[in-house]
Amino acid sequence: MVAVISLAVEAVSTGEALSKLDARLAGRGQDARFVYVFYGCDHSDDSIRAYLLEKMPAAAFLGGTSCSGVMSEGRIWGPASIGLLIIEDRDGDYGVGAAEMGSDPAATAEAVLHSALANAGCPGELPELIWVFQAPGCEEQIIEGLRRIADDRCPILGGSAADNTVAGAWRQISPAGVFKNGIVIAVMFPSGGVGYSYQGGYEPAGPSGVVTRTGSGRKILEIDGAPAAVVYNQWTDGLIAGKLESGGNILADTTMHPLAVDAGQIDGVAHYLLIHPDSVAEDFALTTFADVQPGTRLYSMRGSRSRLIERAGRVVGEAAARLPNGASSLAGGLVVYCAGCMLAVGPEMPQVASTVQASFGGMPHLGCFTFGEQGCLADRNVHGNLMISAVVFGQ
Repeated sequence: MVAVISLAVEAVSTGEALSKLDARLAGRGQDARFVYVFYGCDHSDDSIRAYLLEKMPAAAFLGGTSCSGVMSEGRIWGPASIGLLIIEDRDGDYGVGAAEMGSDPAATAEAVLHSALANAGCPGELPELIWVFQAPGCEEQIIEGLRRIADDRCPILGGSAADNTVAGAWRQISPAGVFKNGIVIAVMFPSGGVGYSYQGGYEPAGPSGVVTRTGSGRKILEIDGAPAAVVYNQWTDGLIAGKLESGGNILADTTMHPLAVDAGQIDGVAHYLLIHPDSVAEDFALTTFADVQPGTRLYSMRGSRSRLIERAGRVVGEAAARLPNGASSLAGGLVVYCAGCMLAVGPEMPQVASTVQASFGGMPHLGCFTFGEQGCLADRNVHGNLMISAVVFGQ
């Protein structure tokens, strides 16, 4: 039997926040086998880690910093919050591995996955789910390393650590330590089964073109032989015209108008993997939060607040429907919601929290806000931007 506990607290002082957590737990969680933990970037990682090691010594745990807070209990908790999702499952197996990313992220990810499997007591086995949390920047290489072992036979989901202002203050946490540029991987063999979903809340806007030249560092130089930023500006009716000559950050400008690649069809419906343009660079190049290879056809996409509000609930519903014993067996779960989407929705985020709570049917859940999302789309493990995912656990 699987039981899930979720709770969040808010306090500027990490010590005070942990005291509030202790009071709300009230002795629960002692049978924890696995814990997700997410928190604002101004909190003390070492204090949070020490708390988990003391209070739940038998639990594997992973997580880290989330942009401007967490989502739980039908509400949005602010930048000073800490949130936990605790899984009690005596018949399941869970393990976590972690390491600094190093110069070869793919090789590191491969080694960390082996470590996680060993820590779960399941070396050489294929888990039901791999969940990964890492510093932003090398997500595709990390998935490559994990696929060397699991390929696409096992879903890989997760998120990229975030801070409040894209200042690089993100961190990752695990039983092995705290990392600023690390990879933390969990392997899960839950006794009640697992369901998952990974989607974007956008639709094609019409224009598309082929990437004809790229540069290093996630930089698109040309689309259809023309400067990438100029083409993007044309596709979006002058959206970034003010930044073409001066260059600079365009994250906020482009959230509702991302790029995408065709990820294939599911039940006859086309699905797209989203790519968030980050800045206008020299020679009218575009930098992005995901890798793009020459020869890739890019599609101009469009979104709206209403779509981003309702999509989170749909993702939870789809994940619950994929549980082995159906949605009625739902015990609780985790939602990963892109920080860019969260910032774009802004004051209407409480509606997202309400929609998510309704889809969980009041069951325990936690949400975090990330700078990149990993998931399984059209039967392939991928990294994207502006995506929403859910992982749910059956009773």
